Amino acid sequence: MRGVEREPFVTVTVFRLSLLGLVHTLLSLVPLIAAAVALVRDRRISFKNTIGKVYVISLVISVLTGLPIVRHGGIGPGHVVGILTLIVLAVAIAAEKGQAFVRASIYVESFCYSDSVLFLLIPTVTETLTRIPVEAPLAASPEAPLVQGTYGLLFLLLVIGIVLQFRSLRAERRLATAGKE
Repeated sequence: MRGVEREPFVTVTVFRLSLLGLVHTLLSLVPLIAAAVALVRDRRISFKNTIGKVYVISLVISVLTGLPIVRHGGIGPGHVVGILTLIVLAVAIAAEKGQAFVRASIYVESFCYSDSVLFLLIPTVTETLTRIPVEAPLAASPEAPLVQGTYGLLFLLLVIGIVLQFRSLRAERRLATAGKE
């Protein structure tokens, strides 16, 4: 029809998402669940086991499906977080292979995988708080105090989690060393 603008993507009216946005959102649930399982079960994420592979692969797919989504025209903070996530995952995998950081590899690996979870949670929190409930979202923008406070809480949880992981890794190393003597 003449004079009628068409959107490039079908919009899902429930959450005001494009079809790509909906697919991306659903795919993003997989790394969230995989990270939770890995952190509860193993106390860390590792590409050496199935749940770690599911986490890494699904997170990469999530980031790649998120990059074409442009909410306010041009490259935004979400794109930067996505690129940082891919970089951190690459460093984690290099560290896990033990070629990059020698003795500190296990700590670099653990730190980077944990960081990638934070990077996954930032857009999750932002989009959830600024979109739900649809009629009156909990936060008007990513700059809202609720969103910023949630980021602070996530960062605090990241620091606590990393400290606990490092303590656990140090204890494992001591046991392994004591077993060799």
